[in-house]
Amino acid sequence: MAERDIRDNRPKGLLEAYEDGRVTGRIVYFTLDADPAALVAVHTVVEPEHEGKGIASALVREFYAMAAGEGVPVVPLCPYAATWAAKHPDEAPAAPAELVQEAKAQLEADHAELW
Repeated sequence: MAERDIRDNRPKGLLEAYEDGRVTGRIVYFTLDADPAALVAVHTVVEPEHEGKGIASALVREFYAMAAGEGVPVVPLCPYAATWAAKHPDEAPAAPAELVQEAKAQLEADHAELW
C-alpha cells in the first residue's frame, strides 16, 4: 500500500495529498479576508486513477483539522466538502451564515478563477 502524505501549500491555496511522491488529490481553497477569518474550500479533486481510496475524505478531514488548529472556521463551498461536513458534524462545525455569504462574495469578487 502506498504511503499517503497531506501537505498544505498556503501560498497556492492547495491542500494536496501525495502517494509515493505524486499528487493524487487536492482541495483548492482560499483564506477569507474577514473578521473572523476562515478557510474556504472551493473544490475537492481526486485524480481519476485514485478515486475510491478515501483520498477526498482524508483531505477534507485534514482541512477541518488544520482550520481547528488555527482557530478559524471552515466555509465548505465545495459540494463534496459540504456533504462530508454534514455527515461529520462532530469534526466539522457549521460556519455562521453571514460568514458563508461573505465567503461567496469574496469568491466572486477576488477569486473567480477558482470557481
